[in-house]
Amino acid sequence: MDLHPAGGFCGVVLAGGTAARMDGVDKASIELDGRTLLAHALDALVDAVEVVVVTPTAVPTERPVTTVLEDPPRGGPVAGLLTGVDALRHRPTLVGVLAVDMPRVTAVTMRRLREAAAGRDGAFLVGADGRRQLAGVLDAARLGGVRPDAEGQHGMALHRLLAPLDLAEVPATGDEALDVDSWSDLRELGG
Repeated sequence: MDLHPAGGFCGVVLAGGTAARMDGVDKASIELDGRTLLAHALDALVDAVEVVVVTPTAVPTERPVTTVLEDPPRGGPVAGLLTGVDALRHRPTLVGVLAVDMPRVTAVTMRRLREAAAGRDGAFLVGADGRRQLAGVLDAARLGGVRPDAEGQHGMALHRLLAPLDLAEVPATGDEALDVDSWSDLRELGG
């Protein structure tokens, strides 16, 4: 089933966080199962025609990506997402967004999100605790319609940006909702 026309699905990987609980390490370059967290994120977005990685440090990838950084740096997920969307060369109908520290999100996860987004403004993965995760898809036109000005993006909470949108919630299966916020999280995932 073709969910969107060719060139219609693009991805943004958010890898610009401070990793404060991990002594400021570049999470994108951390290895799990012999691959970087960035490689896992790019695998999850394999169906995307184009992927932009928002990060202060470029990490080598097997797949061609565009690397950008929001201005000013470390502006949070909203600034990162919108900077990533602005850097896309293709004009997407649907944008996948994924935090680099969610290595158990797969291409199958992203396909489930795309299916759930049909007829809605988007869909996001929801953990067992009911919290929305930083793994989702958004209708690009609707995202543009709720976009704040440049000053309002910096430090804005993602839930505030997404509040006016009609989003499907997709329950995580297995350990899809696990993220790597600490070294103990990485150990629990087997890294």
